[in-house]
Amino acid sequence: MIPMTLAEIAEVTGGSLGAGSDPAALVTGPVLTDSRHAEPGSLFVALPGEHTDGHDFAAAAVADGAVAVLAAREVDAPCVVVDDPAFALGRLARSVIDRLGTTVVAVTGSSGKTTTKDMLASVLGRLGPVVAPHGSFNNEIGHPVTALRCDESTRVLVSEMGARGEGHIAYLCEITPPEVSVVLNVGSAHLGEFGSREAIGRAKSEIVRALREQGTAVLNADDPIVAGMAEVTPGRVVFTGESPSADVRAEGVRIDPSGRARFTLVAGDESADVALRLVGEHQVANALSTAGVALTLGMDLTDIATALCEVEPSSRWRMEVTERRDGTVVINDAYNANPESVRAALKALVSISGDRRSWAVLGEMRELGDQAALEHDGVGRLAVRLNVDRLVAVGEGARAIHLGAAHEGSWGNESVWVPDIDAALDLLRDELTPGDVVLVKGSRLVGLEAVAAALTDEETPP
Repeated sequence: MIPMTLAEIAEVTGGSLGAGSDPAALVTGPVLTDSRHAEPGSLFVALPGEHTDGHDFAAAAVADGAVAVLAAREVDAPCVVVDDPAFALGRLARSVIDRLGTTVVAVTGSSGKTTTKDMLASVLGRLGPVVAPHGSFNNEIGHPVTALRCDESTRVLVSEMGARGEGHIAYLCEITPPEVSVVLNVGSAHLGEFGSREAIGRAKSEIVRALREQGTAVLNADDPIVAGMAEVTPGRVVFTGESPSADVRAEGVRIDPSGRARFTLVAGDESADVALRLVGEHQVANALSTAGVALTLGMDLTDIATALCEVEPSSRWRMEVTERRDGTVVINDAYNANPESVRAALKALVSISGDRRSWAVLGEMRELGDQAALEHDGVGRLAVRLNVDRLVAVGEGARAIHLGAAHEGSWGNESVWVPDIDAALDLLRDELTPGDVVLVKGSRLVGLEAVAAALTDEETPP
């Protein structure tokens, strides 16, 4: 964060200094919401937690080096008192971004946000220093915390924006007004909250409605709902996709034996070859969106293609491919799951496995509302159609995946339902053979990363 005094922080957040707080005290370090990460010069934001209240750790944070606390009430430490620390955090971030004039690139979509955010951070790094979220910091807390990492050297802030209701993305755009907004896709994730894909589309469109006239919307031409957002944005539009009409498009897409895509990147009269290091054909769309942003910000197409070829996986549990000493390959894609991402992962599994035996270990896809049974059934049927050799559905919520597979084909024990992670591991340890390829995927709360970790003989990360 740029250096700010407590008096300045109080002014921009609409707060007041707590008793005994020095208005000239200078915050020079990071803004944080976990007191255990306090360090000299930092600002601790006291937020209520599920089981604890951040105000209870205010004194400890200051003892560990924090200059002060952004709090909802007086605490036994230097503080700026505000009505709502989370809202004040957003106001503080907006103030910093306004002062710096940093270019903001905002990304949303039902799937692929984090991977595309990572791609953008890597490719745009050729223009200068980039700040991007750690992991999936894409809500009203993680978003401003990320923005507050910017300083005078920052060329671009990449903001990943998630939504669980209408108005959420609009609020995030108020914190960091975007110059370039990217919409990847509109799928079935969070159908339970929104009720329909059209409602999801309206929420996602907030990211392009927030643009000024000189801004740019980078839209996926291959997704009709996303393409339709061209009608509601005040900015110029760049279409990306495999459609011949897309401004930035992929031609000659092919998948190599390792499941990685190769294609020709085309924009106007220029073209360049791209060979991605990320796994899955679905990464092509993410790469095209990244290219659309990079072109908008002035990068040369050849440089963009070269940079795309160098992007490495950087966020955990997203198509992480590990080969064990015995030749067994584990694809850990267990960070989250929705129908679109599961379908993409299954296709990648089949591509990678080739003539080796393929396993799909799948957990429940959460937040699908009254479409849950239908969507899980469809995933099971797709596994049969793709000729996945073995399907393991884990947990009660995933039972419909197994039933869909059983109804689609004349399978015997090719598909099985197990009640929990321990049962899945018992089955896999008994039946895996060297050289098999195993995909592990489910919604975050299902915790299937434990399966992948056990199979690769690693401890589950915290």
